[in-house]
Amino acid sequence: MIRIRQILLSLTLFLAFFQTAQAQGESQLALVLNAEGMVAPAMTDYILRGIQAAEDRRAQVLVLQLNTPGGLISEMEVIVQAIRGSQVPVIVYVTPRGGMAGSAGALITLAGHVAAMAPETIIGAASPIQGNGEDLNETLELKQKQALRAQVRTLTERRTPAAISLAEEMVEVARAVSAQEASEIGLIDFIATDLDDLLAQLDGYEVQMSAGPRKLLTANAVVETFSMSFVEQLLEILVDPNLTFLLVTLGILSILIEIASPGGWVAGFIGIICLVLAAYGLGVLSVNWFGAVFFALAFVLFVLDVKMPTHGALTATGVGSFIVGGLVLFNSPGAPAFQQVSIPLVVGTGIFTGAAFAVIIGFAIRAQHTPQQTGPEMLLGAVGTALGEIAPRGQVQVQSEQWSAELAEGESPISSGQRVQVVALDGLRLIVRQKR
Repeated sequence: MIRIRQILLSLTLFLAFFQTAQAQGESQLALVLNAEGMVAPAMTDYILRGIQAAEDRRAQVLVLQLNTPGGLISEMEVIVQAIRGSQVPVIVYVTPRGGMAGSAGALITLAGHVAAMAPETIIGAASPIQGNGEDLNETLELKQKQALRAQVRTLTERRTPAAISLAEEMVEVARAVSAQEASEIGLIDFIATDLDDLLAQLDGYEVQMSAGPRKLLTANAVVETFSMSFVEQLLEILVDPNLTFLLVTLGILSILIEIASPGGWVAGFIGIICLVLAAYGLGVLSVNWFGAVFFALAFVLFVLDVKMPTHGALTATGVGSFIVGGLVLFNSPGAPAFQQVSIPLVVGTGIFTGAAFAVIIGFAIRAQHTPQQTGPEMLLGAVGTALGEIAPRGQVQVQSEQWSAELAEGESPISSGQRVQVVALDGLRLIVRQKR
């Protein structure tokens, strides 16, 4: 009996040890997310999926490698809430060298259970602006800044008073600092040269979670990258202002081609797809919709120049309106630099579009001055053969076709087989004379 008890006890201890080891093995996962670019809905969805995946897999840590110039405050707030509510410690790591956690990215960094930066990176410049890129009016600016200052105080309450003051200055006066400056003042926890260095420094570090303090075990963590989905990658690309500008241009041009040559579907289909994709970018980017007026006017002028005898004057005006519209739409004063469209791209596209319409106008003008190539009028002066005697009426063959013919006034009868020349038309009857 004693021997059986010993065997059962040993088996129980073995199973307990196996389960503990398995649980520890599962918890040594370091899930890595790479968030780069504008803080927009695609990035938000990606980070939220990553946090859920880390929780489902009981990861030891979730490392969010961040490089962003900023973005939408509404999306930033969703990300901050998700990070603070995560059951897995979230390490926000600003990387690579030369990268930044600007504007909304600064608050995302401070929201991490651990904030780390690579050398030669910066953080800050978190002052709010309007959706069209302009500064907020005085009352709205005061409200927004007060709300953001309260938020950064909450996110940095565990840090030094100097760090809290610096975080408030990022919102109040758009201050930005280097990784070294942020570390010295206590705004961040680590400066790490790369991911391996970061995990080595994190090993044994204690973080404060909602359920209480937790010691990180990352020395032997298995690193796994959590990638964006195809849709998230596509949506991330669509917030590029240069691509959005090109999609708008191509979409309108395609629609105009479809209107000018109805009956097909390719141009219209391409135009609709381009405008739908562009609508997403326009809805996320800071744009000044007044620029759309100049943009639309440009295409109206292009079309009118094809229809009216202005010989390119309206097209030249349209090019100017196109360029102004593109710049006003995306590059209004105060718009973040990362949301502004390339000026050479706008100018080049405007000139190219104007040149394309100029070619169309050239073809239209030449068509107006080209002699008519079809119809009865083309028979004037044509030479044919009499198909029987014409005295005064008969049949002739002109341009491989048989016509009724009548002698011109004062002309003598024409014998069969003689050459005749058309001198006039009388409805569908040719007035002819003998070819001299």
